[in-house]
Amino acid sequence: QPQLVESGGGLVPPGGTLRLSCAAAGFTLDYYAIGWFRQAPGKEREGIGCIVSVSGYTNYTDSVKDRFTISRDNVKKTVHLQMNDLKPEDTAVYYCAARPWAATWCPPLYTYWGQGTQVTVAS
Repeated sequence: QPQLVESGGGLVPPGGTLRLSCAAAGFTLDYYAIGWFRQAPGKEREGIGCIVSVSGYTNYTDSVKDRFTISRDNVKKTVHLQMNDLKPEDTAVYYCAARPWAATWCPPLYTYWGQGTQVTVAS
């Protein structure tokens, strides 16, 4: 059974940085799209962005564009979410998700999900 494990969350002051990792177990990332999501207390889950395997295409939601960057290391079977200039409104549980995907754009739905890692932005 493919598994995803997120790590790297924590408490950071406003304007700080964090780098989240999403490690794949039981499968390779070569032909998978990876998406990052977050869910704040009392709010619905929000898609942050994704990266596809074939072209390396990435896409981001407007609220994180120019602050967050998704990258992948297929050899290490890990995808990273670099988060810069963090704001209190970025506080949420962050999830990564995967789906077998050969297209050059991001998939609408994902198959496998991680358990999430907490990110708290506060002074």
